[in-house]
Amino acid sequence: MGSLFDSFGVSASGMEAQARRLRHVSENIANADTPGYRRKTIDFRTELDRASGTTRVATGPVQLDRRELPLIYDPGHALADEMGFYRGSTVDLMIEVADAREAGRSYEANLRMFDQTRQMAQGLLDLLRR
Repeated sequence: MGSLFDSFGVSASGMEAQARRLRHVSENIANADTPGYRRKTIDFRTELDRASGTTRVATGPVQLDRRELPLIYDPGHALADEMGFYRGSTVDLMIEVADAREAGRSYEANLRMFDQTRQMAQGLLDLLRR
């Protein structure tokens, strides 16, 4: 019965990791037009919960995109240099939208796993009460 209830922690860790990823994706989208902004990403890793012996999802530290900031020609921009260029951001909206969809679907999959585990636990408790 312990492993049944450990599933709650596994799916909850997955939802938490995807929520954090979605937060960074939304920050990237909000700052897509901010000059000098570097795209934020996080990595996922497995982490052993020694108390229960289960493996859970954890996120690593925030990483900034290391690509060169693109030069944008706009002589009227307040940050433009004497040649009319300024540094843009490394955010690509197509990638961010795809990441947001993937994170949303992964979150939903973990939520379904959590709900199915809840239903199984409820069914087990109902059987034990009889």
